[in-house]
Amino acid sequence: MTKLSVNINKIATLRNSRGGNNPDLVKVALDCERFGAQGITVHPRPDERHIRYQDVFDLKEVIATEFNIEGNCREQKFVDLVLANKPAQVTLVPDALGQITSNHGWDTIKHQAYLQDMVALFKSEGIRVSIFVDPVVEMVEGALATGTDRIELYTEDYAKHYHTDREKAIAPYLAAANKANELGLGLNAGHDLDLYNLKYFSQHIPNLLEVSIGHALVCDALYYGLENTVQLYLKQLA
Repeated sequence: MTKLSVNINKIATLRNSRGGNNPDLVKVALDCERFGAQGITVHPRPDERHIRYQDVFDLKEVIATEFNIEGNCREQKFVDLVLANKPAQVTLVPDALGQITSNHGWDTIKHQAYLQDMVALFKSEGIRVSIFVDPVVEMVEGALATGTDRIELYTEDYAKHYHTDREKAIAPYLAAANKANELGLGLNAGHDLDLYNLKYFSQHIPNLLEVSIGHALVCDALYYGLENTVQLYLKQLA
């Protein structure tokens, strides 16, 4: 079964909007685990507009499932944060400074030497590494040369075109997944996956290990409640 890692960035955004601790980020993370999520994902950014650096330390103390920290390894504070907390997984994302949300994967050919160094650094500390990539076979092949354990397929384009032609929308992801499987790379996915498009994706992408879902899940929780929503997402992956 594909694991569900709940991205709690939007919970932190809501908390920060009033300056207090409501909702309690740590409690939400623990509740997501209690409701069945197999992982918790955070994506701290330099301006700390949602996840704060201290949040990462607080969460690391209590999370019992897989802890996944996403972010841009070009930021030394991010690198230091990951090394200090040693999560189960670090996902390397090429965000620009001030970027609202992730919108592209790494060019694993152009930045191959740099990524090799970063992957080696994190793996030397016992941290599993995943690299955020677009669904392009050449980028998957380039990822292999970095030494990464996994790739995470950036699924916005799939989600954007799912309702018009889902077979066409998933085709590049299937090709990328097949190449990853052929090369022995672990496979994750994330971005704009939701209750409408997740099941089709998980059923058609072979050996999908983990999906990271935040924005859509939190939006759905406004209507269905958090516990029920986590269960609904897990059912899509069953």
